Amino acid sequence: MQTVKMYTTAVCPYCIRAKQVLKSKGVEHIEEIRIDTDAAQRDHMMQITGRRTVPQIFIGSTHVGGCDDLIALDGKGGLMPLLEAA
Repeated sequence: MQTVKMYTTAVCPYCIRAKQVLKSKGVEHIEEIRIDTDAAQRDHMMQITGRRTVPQIFIGSTHVGGCDDLIALDGKGGLMPLLEAA
């Protein structure tokens, strides 16, 4: 299973929902990067994604986007193949 990295904040309902979706697909570990406690990480996230909102989700080296993007990807059947890619 691919590594999953998620830029998050402490109180973010979309972050919680995205984690629930990923865990329901068998993801056991999500590397969380808290941007509310680390301004440098917030700046880095904005540089690599072009976005200011959380969550920002990476599966392997692929930037999935936010929670709505993750749910849309799953709805199209693209989430599991991305998670399972070697």
